[in-house]
Amino acid sequence: MTTTTPTTIDAATLRELIAAGRTPRMLDVRTPGEFEAAHIPGAYNVPLDLLREHRAELRGHLDEDVVLICRSGVRASQAGQALGTVGLPNVKVLDGGMLAWQATNAPVNQGRARWDLERQVRLVAGSIVLAAIVASVFVPGLKWVAAFIGAGLTFAALTNTCAMGMLLSKLPYNRGASCDLDTIVGQLRDGSRR
Repeated sequence: MTTTTPTTIDAATLRELIAAGRTPRMLDVRTPGEFEAAHIPGAYNVPLDLLREHRAELRGHLDEDVVLICRSGVRASQAGQALGTVGLPNVKVLDGGMLAWQATNAPVNQGRARWDLERQVRLVAGSIVLAAIVASVFVPGLKWVAAFIGAGLTFAALTNTCAMGMLLSKLPYNRGASCDLDTIVGQLRDGSRR
């Protein structure tokens, strides 16, 4: 299995394709909760963990140009690499993700506001470190909890993965509407978009 790095497409070019009636398949790989809060009209929600696990099945329903979308482009790049392992050649990542799309005042379907996954990770990691340091005044060994979180964040940065983010994405707050493989494949097959 070879992995290819997907190319990028900027928000202005994607808008031009959509306006010209040449809309690619847009797969938003954020959590269902993030997707429900705001997404590009016509995008399909295929969370990154589900895409990684079922990329071979999804490959059969992605025979046209595909644009991957996340908050900033990091998760979409990971999804592009995963799809590259199953030989999907026409994959692009929205450069800058939803942040770039929204910065151009492009159309967005808005739902109930939710915190982005990255913001949730910062809150949880920061809270654990702060609590561990304060509590270490009374129980000195708790400083190692803060060190463990720091090591985890360093590892996340070096590997471009985030275990805490993956765990947080499983919480009911981030799951939103049902997002399973059968539903996604049905939407891709029928062309029904959200």
